[in-house]
Amino acid sequence: MIRSVTAIRHVAFEDLGLLEPLLEELGFEISYVNAWELNRKTAETADLVVFLGGPISVMDEVDYPFLSDEIAIARTRIAAAKPTLGICLGAQILARAIGGSVHPGPATEIGWAPLNLSDAGQASILTELGDTPVLHWHGEVCKLPADVESLAHTPDCAVQAFIPGANALALQFHIEAGAYGIEPWLIGHTGEIAQNPGVTVAKLRSDTHQNSASLRSAASKTFQRWLAEVGFSKDW
Repeated sequence: MIRSVTAIRHVAFEDLGLLEPLLEELGFEISYVNAWELNRKTAETADLVVFLGGPISVMDEVDYPFLSDEIAIARTRIAAAKPTLGICLGAQILARAIGGSVHPGPATEIGWAPLNLSDAGQASILTELGDTPVLHWHGEVCKLPADVESLAHTPDCAVQAFIPGANALALQFHIEAGAYGIEPWLIGHTGEIAQNPGVTVAKLRSDTHQNSASLRSAASKTFQRWLAEVGFSKDW
């Protein structure tokens, strides 16, 4: 049986990364779609949808009206309990879809650091990450509805992960990219790197080299557990 995954992309270099070979191993047919070229019916009915990251704000719907379509697609999929993953900007899209909000954080968070898991996070698939440093790259943060809890936090971000609904997962951080190759990010985000004192290309490259092996193992286990939980395993 062929399963379909629609990966909604905002910039070319923020792709499925480590997740892509895991999906291929499970027999998924992968379709990358630019956010501004979405077919809503296709995205709403795909077996799996992944909302990927990007340097724009989910609040910029006037400048980027396709964000409204993404939020609507996410809302439909969550209501139907269809497997849906949001990463960074994608997580913020899922937050908006369930009635949350997004606003500037106390500081831009760029670089490698471990997560602090809540009790719920410890009981979730995120426990596979343990104290492994992950890649953070965002300046905005989510505020969730009262009935949705954060699974993890860092000093500058109270909501690093959450479950927006059955078969859905939102990750503010990047475990898909940090283990897969940082060079396109260092080029594509060069302006943002330059604007943040203490953040340098050299350090990001060095920290990625130091942490990528441990993250690859932890991230693979995390994604494999989530995919199995939402019904995708080698057995089907």
